[in-house]
Amino acid sequence: MNAGKTLFAQLMDFLPWSTFDRIVARYDGNRSVRKMPCAVQYQVMAFAQLTYRESLRDIEVCLSAQSAKLYHMGFREPVRRSTLADANETRDWRIYAEFAQRLIAQARRLYIGDNLGVDLTNTVYALDSTTIDLCLSVFPWAHFRATKAAVKVHTLLDLRGNIPSFIHISDGKMHDVHALDMLLPEPGAIYVMDRGYIDFARLHVLQQAGAFFVTRAKSNLDAHRVYSSPSDRATGVIADQTIALDGVKTGKDYPLHLRRVRFRDAETQKTLVFLTNLTELPALTICGLYKSRWQVELFFKWIKQHLRIKQFYGTSENAVKTQIWIAVSMYVLIAIMRKRLNLEPSLYTLLQVISVTIFEKMPLLTAFSRETDIPADADVDNQLNLFNF
Repeated sequence: MNAGKTLFAQLMDFLPWSTFDRIVARYDGNRSVRKMPCAVQYQVMAFAQLTYRESLRDIEVCLSAQSAKLYHMGFREPVRRSTLADANETRDWRIYAEFAQRLIAQARRLYIGDNLGVDLTNTVYALDSTTIDLCLSVFPWAHFRATKAAVKVHTLLDLRGNIPSFIHISDGKMHDVHALDMLLPEPGAIYVMDRGYIDFARLHVLQQAGAFFVTRAKSNLDAHRVYSSPSDRATGVIADQTIALDGVKTGKDYPLHLRRVRFRDAETQKTLVFLTNLTELPALTICGLYKSRWQVELFFKWIKQHLRIKQFYGTSENAVKTQIWIAVSMYVLIAIMRKRLNLEPSLYTLLQVISVTIFEKMPLLTAFSRETDIPADADVDNQLNLFNF
């Protein structure tokens, strides 16, 4: 079935191209396009992500060196860097954003039964953002500071499978808390956030929608204890309290009681204070939920190291957003392929294998069955544990 197909072509077969064509038609993406329609642009950019290409020239040279195999990869003509640059500047980035969201929906369905590490049936999300620094003179539209440019990637990560369920790309000046305004709260879901997202009016919106949250308390929290529940200090839980907010503004913004859990980490000897509207779960489970928020930090670290979202092939806002969304869709595509083929290796290992065998004509399963196991004493970064599902 895969005779004559390169690994790249087989990987592209996992994509729902009929859905992609409908999205392109909706945005009129191929209007007046003579060369490199949106599907070809997407494939070329996907190739660049999977093989860690550094620049447009790098992409062109690499594909030219394998010109005899381009047809079997799905390319009908040579790829020119000027044509790709024009496509990245002019094709609407929303095409690739919407397509990535369709892939995310597929991936979440595949990973819905994965173990969360906490005995809960609720969907648990981790909300955070990462900043990608840019040069102000090259990216003047990405305002951040007086002498610096940046873009922020605001991400809501579904901790079952570590699949991003929501992504928003903004300039560096957008405060994290405004990402809460863009979410549609899911009743029964748990949102885990750091202190940068504390805004009691917005947290009350989550409460009214039937959603739950876990966050860290700020040191200047103005509140008083209403009731204290018994706690076992041997577990690290110093206090488990019900509190009411005393601030004039905060008391109006969140007129209900909150739960405050004070926890002392035995390893670091740090005392952490958590705020939540979850009243039924054990205090240790609240602490465990906040600890799971670290997965979104590892997600950011991983995509920055293993995908091309720190060096861009274009300088316009459209080109930058196009590249980031295609990078996200490649991350999700590898996760989908891994689940559908029941592959054991981590996403990191799969990407490494694909990057060096992408021009080969062999079944996908054959390529991954030949990958050598990483020695037990190998120096593997902590972030790779994120994908050892």
